Amino acid sequence: MHIVLLGPDGQVGWELRRALAPLGQVTALTRADGGDLARPAELAAKLRSLKPDAVVNAAAYTAVDKAEGDAALAHTINADAPGAVATVMAELGGWLLHYSTDYVFDGSGDQPRDETAPTGPLSVYGRTKLAGEEAILASGCRHLILRTSWVHAARGGNFARTMLRLAAERDSLNVIDDQIGAPTGADLLADVAAHALRGAVANPSLSGTYHAVAAGETSWCQYARHVIGWARDRGVALKCGPETVNAIPTSAYPTPATRPLNSRLDTHKLRNAFGLRLPDWQAGVERMLAEALNLK
Repeated sequence: MHIVLLGPDGQVGWELRRALAPLGQVTALTRADGGDLARPAELAAKLRSLKPDAVVNAAAYTAVDKAEGDAALAHTINADAPGAVATVMAELGGWLLHYSTDYVFDGSGDQPRDETAPTGPLSVYGRTKLAGEEAILASGCRHLILRTSWVHAARGGNFARTMLRLAAERDSLNVIDDQIGAPTGADLLADVAAHALRGAVANPSLSGTYHAVAAGETSWCQYARHVIGWARDRGVALKCGPETVNAIPTSAYPTPATRPLNSRLDTHKLRNAFGLRLPDWQAGVERMLAEALNLK
């Protein structure tokens, strides 16, 4: 199988280089190589010349707050480009695996949403990601759309590393406690993608949208307490301990883009279709921290 990987240098893309390799030839298409999602027509032309069996799209406009004032570019990258890629893959009879987000929902309630739940994005980012999903569906191509949330990786910046940096500088921290989700590792998302793509190619009836997050749930505040406690127990010098991480409501920390309070995603469909067991979020976070901090 010839796979083109878009966004190969991002957090998930970097892990996909490893995870996709056993499936066949992987062409990592950077922006400089013609894989620029801000130029959908050029990207489509490049894919037509490469004629891949599958495209895995790990690229997106993910600056959630910045998108509020940059809606046109966010729409081009998150909606127009995936639609263009999907159109090419429909022509070629190939597959598109694309990542989406919990931000396509309105964040109401306190129960996990499954793939059939009504959407209702609250932000430009969420609306453009939903538009991307709709463009893929409209193309008629064989596809796997993986909605996920709260992505972290040892490579690059993330919430956990920010909390550790701040905990080293401050005696206490205020962290939002009324947004609930599942921290999900880029490595897990890459492994799930490779496994699902292999299964779907063998059984095209599995084409569709799936929710892919680690097991369990937490708030940002509890997430921060877990990270800080784990690091302190392993000798990392911190001024702030988990007991001095204070819970605050979302209303106390206004941002340009509205965040969903409920980011819980139901993963039954993914687990049943592909025979997967998803690990608890704590295991992925601790593995990421051990790698990021070079701890045994």
